[in-house]
Amino acid sequence: MTDLPGREPDLSAFIDIPGVRNLRDAGGVGSLRRGVLYRSGSFHTLTPEGAQRLKTLGLRTVIDLRSDAELELWPDLRHGLDHETLHLPTLPADRESVDRPWPEDQVSLYPFMAETAGPSLVAVIRRLADPGALPALVHCAVGKDRTGLTIAVLQSLLGASDAEIVDDYLLSNAGLGLLDGPTPYLDETGTERVSRPISAELLASSLAWIDAHHGSVPAYLAAHGTTEDELTALRAKLSA
Repeated sequence: MTDLPGREPDLSAFIDIPGVRNLRDAGGVGSLRRGVLYRSGSFHTLTPEGAQRLKTLGLRTVIDLRSDAELELWPDLRHGLDHETLHLPTLPADRESVDRPWPEDQVSLYPFMAETAGPSLVAVIRRLADPGALPALVHCAVGKDRTGLTIAVLQSLLGASDAEIVDDYLLSNAGLGLLDGPTPYLDETGTERVSRPISAELLASSLAWIDAHHGSVPAYLAAHGTTEDELTALRAKLSA
């Protein structure tokens, strides 16, 4: 996977929801149809106007990939929305539970996510395949890294090419105002950090870890408990 310099990003998938960053339709990639799966940043600054616009999407499920600490500090706002929310954190809750250094930068984060996200990804797949789960939205803090990997795995299962997956993944740079470089933000502890643009190589490092350790995305998911019937049900629900 490589970046494609000079190509203008297709911004047609973005949806303007006041108080929610980086919200867009994840469909139109592979056989994933439009209008059933969305991706975004968190809802912790969702405005009443934004909730009214969000209501038009008809969401039945919102999957939150953030940590317990993030949810406690920045809980999603609803303003009367009646979707079900599932908390399926991508990263382990206990740093002591992993036998390798916790990632301190983007480069180390992506293979680490691939190594630890299996249970979350399996739970996401099972929920999306359930009757009545769609339309659904997946989010983390800003919809860039944890959401990026989760959506890439789902798009891969729906037959998307590497190029299609990367093009969609890289749209977060436009959605978060990162086309011109890093921007500062406050993390869940109140510490100022820097949000950095994503690149195709970052996502490639996650998928390379999966390939190196399991051979394919379906085999990786199977190692964490998914069945072929569950993947078939997912594809039937999400396919055009």
